[in-house]
Amino acid sequence: MEPPPPQKKPVRVTILHQPYTLLASDPQALQELADSVDQLMSAIAAKSPSADAQRVAVLACLNLADRLRTLEGELDELHRRVEEKSQRFRLILDQAIEDTEPPP
Repeated sequence: MEPPPPQKKPVRVTILHQPYTLLASDPQALQELADSVDQLMSAIAAKSPSADAQRVAVLACLNLADRLRTLEGELDELHRRVEEKSQRFRLILDQAIEDTEPPP
């Protein structure tokens, strides 16, 4: 039987001067995420003082989507390199095993 999911607690955060009450099983993690989003949106708003909150939110989403795509590309490259190294190690190990086996 699976353990019950963690209880979610209300957490009050502020993003771009707007308060939100959200439910979270890890309030500290949610607060850290909210702070990160607030910093990003505040930086965007400072560069575009005439932009409304919706435009700032869309620009923040685009920024985060770009970061995600970059990180996904880096992760794909890392997986490719790990697979390549694993294949090389398999070949080296197979060769070492062949070299140490006694002749029939």
